[in-house]
Amino acid sequence: MVILGVDPGYAIVGYGVIQAQDGRFLPLEHGAITTPAGMEFGQRLETIYQDMLTVLRKWGPQAMSLEKLYFQNNKTTAIGVAEARGVILLAAQQCGVPVFEYTPLQIKQAVTGYGKAQKRQVMEMTRKLLCLRQVPKPDDTADALAMAVCHGQACGSALRREFLRKNGCVGSMAGR
Repeated sequence: MVILGVDPGYAIVGYGVIQAQDGRFLPLEHGAITTPAGMEFGQRLETIYQDMLTVLRKWGPQAMSLEKLYFQNNKTTAIGVAEARGVILLAAQQCGVPVFEYTPLQIKQAVTGYGKAQKRQVMEMTRKLLCLRQVPKPDDTADALAMAVCHGQACGSALRREFLRKNGCVGSMAGR
């Protein structure tokens, strides 16, 4: 199964594409979509959308994995991230890619085995699971790869496969 992990943002969108098979993960591509700070916000969203379509069309993933959106201190930043996330979800929808959302705790648990792992621990374990020489930069890229691995772990479980079989679906589309 080809899985696209995405760490949404409006300045940097990290992405990571992996092949998951029999509990093993092979990195196919990872990188970041970046938009400059001075760019008009609508143009930033358009750039993110177009570049995400390019990645989706290139790899044709069977699933997209995203972190569930949550608000912390800066609500203005969160709104911008939510808008960027919206164009990412639109691109996935138009390409027919089901979207799966995971909490930070679920991602940490899937990658490290410990739901309260520190960011560096998650990044290092992601590196090891994907047999990478170093942790990908920027951090958003490493986070996206961790999200892809999380889905690879989750969809590989017998419980998850049974749920999907019973419900006749490949996944739940985000936002539905």
